[in-house]
Amino acid sequence: MASSAQSTQHPVLQTLRRNRHAIFFGVAIVAFLAVLMDVRSDDFARIDSSAYVFFVLHLRRPWLTPIMETISSLASPIILAAMLLVVQAFAPGRRPGVCAAVNLVLAVAIDLVLKEIVHRPRPDESLRLVSEAGYSFPSGHSMVSMAFYGLLLWMVWRYEKDRLVKWVCVLGFAFIILMVGISRIYLGVHYASDVLAGFFVSAAWLTLYIKLAVPFMLNGGDEADIEF
Repeated sequence: MASSAQSTQHPVLQTLRRNRHAIFFGVAIVAFLAVLMDVRSDDFARIDSSAYVFFVLHLRRPWLTPIMETISSLASPIILAAMLLVVQAFAPGRRPGVCAAVNLVLAVAIDLVLKEIVHRPRPDESLRLVSEAGYSFPSGHSMVSMAFYGLLLWMVWRYEKDRLVKWVCVLGFAFIILMVGISRIYLGVHYASDVLAGFFVSAAWLTLYIKLAVPFMLNGGDEADIEF
């Protein structure tokens, strides 16, 4: 029935479906490069300033800061290590823990390489609520949250049969990804453009990883079994 339904689709829709990974990858890379070029030319200064005014000057509250710190810690090494154990124990596939761990390590490596290439300083130290070292662009927490929780989101979307559980988990992981990025702006350790760049480049990486590596780690090379 699935093949019959696909055969009745418009040719353009069929083409888009067959090439959706490449399209999504290309869009994410173009978006990242656009942010990078704007940052290099200071065209993102207005957006960064607006985000600073909203999240730092207007939104900061004594009761909210511990919450934002907790949200930010969801992309910390200790939490991610614990999450990897949960993935290995409960996620489907042959080696889900290894799959998630390799994805995470390579996303961190990409972040470190990009930081060394761009060399963007972090926001002024007087604005930070937590101590952070290293360069600012892209946001490592944003990259890690998109790569790690994005992979979990995909696993739930692909394998969970209960629609309610599926949508609750998908929306929950999406919320975590978004809020980790916002928390980094709130805490004063990243510009908004750092966060956007981290999301875009990590989304591109995750698309590539799901297409090329996940079939071998979860299903022994059977790519057809992991399609969206």
